[in-house]
Amino acid sequence: MPQQNSSLNKAKEIKNDEFYTLMEDIENEISKYDLAQFKGKIVYCNCDDPTWSNFFKFFTKWGNRLRVKEVHFTNYANGKRTFNRQLTLFDLLDLKESADDDKNGTAHHWVYTPATNKIVKKELKGDGDFRSAECVELLKKSDIVVTNPPFSLFREYVAQLMRHNLKFLIIGDENNISYKEFFPLIKNNEVWLGYTKVKKFKQPDGDYKIFGNKCWYTNLDVAYRHKPLILHAQDISQYKKYDNYDAIEVSQIKLIPDNYFEPMGVPMSILEKFCPEQFEILGLTSGRDEFDARPTKKYINPIQINPDGNKISGSKANTRATLLLDEVPNDIYYVADNADKPMRIFMPVL
Repeated sequence: MPQQNSSLNKAKEIKNDEFYTLMEDIENEISKYDLAQFKGKIVYCNCDDPTWSNFFKFFTKWGNRLRVKEVHFTNYANGKRTFNRQLTLFDLLDLKESADDDKNGTAHHWVYTPATNKIVKKELKGDGDFRSAECVELLKKSDIVVTNPPFSLFREYVAQLMRHNLKFLIIGDENNISYKEFFPLIKNNEVWLGYTKVKKFKQPDGDYKIFGNKCWYTNLDVAYRHKPLILHAQDISQYKKYDNYDAIEVSQIKLIPDNYFEPMGVPMSILEKFCPEQFEILGLTSGRDEFDARPTKKYINPIQINPDGNKISGSKANTRATLLLDEVPNDIYYVADNADKPMRIFMPVL
């Protein structure tokens, strides 16, 4: 048994963060920005080895059009990769020796200057971890960070960017929105969603991994934040009020009323169209006080009832917004000692 526990703990420590962004996803996202935001800037890709990364390929292709001053790249030393490298990039910038360096797990710092199409490369003293002193010093000298950081270190990665007041465009999990360390940044208009989703990544063995919940996060200006949604008057009497939050439920973005000015719960997808000039984010119905959307009641002995009749703990009823139902549904529902009717749970933005 001790040996099994040891193996389990070791497995938990191993994080698979080797997911490489496709060129088309980088081009599709960055092409939607006002490119003037990149003019004369120093861009830092601090999780990117030019012998692997399409972020390097992107900036060597489009750096002149973006009119960036320099692009810096640092890699985390990793000798485990096996699929074919970007050989055309070696030919372009004479990086053939980087292949052997990568096999040996060596970390380097590259500086690409678009105006001259030249690259300077030097070996780092450490392993190239974005948290290392060397990489933090490079970060301090940069204007914009663009990369796909390790998913398992997302919270720590963003905290570092915010601490050094950097502009950035990075990829992360949509579930990050509900992290207690991250949601306040969304709420306070310090970070927001980019334009597109990223669904497909390449892995070290050459295979592809499909996700359904990866997106871009940024604090660069995006056009949709200046375009208020077109709203229409609604019959407010048809909207239900949550049982445990002082707000009405708005199930679809298109149903947001323009004749109602009290708190309302809207789908998380509002963040893809959120205009701070039109709306204010009050909080997230997570049951956490730090999210500023505080429930008005706590359920006693909540129980989740599954379609097969199986009953389990219904603690989620105290970490979500709930609506009372007039009849028992065919899918999952919740009951509690102090709830008059069966309930369905939601996690909207208020």
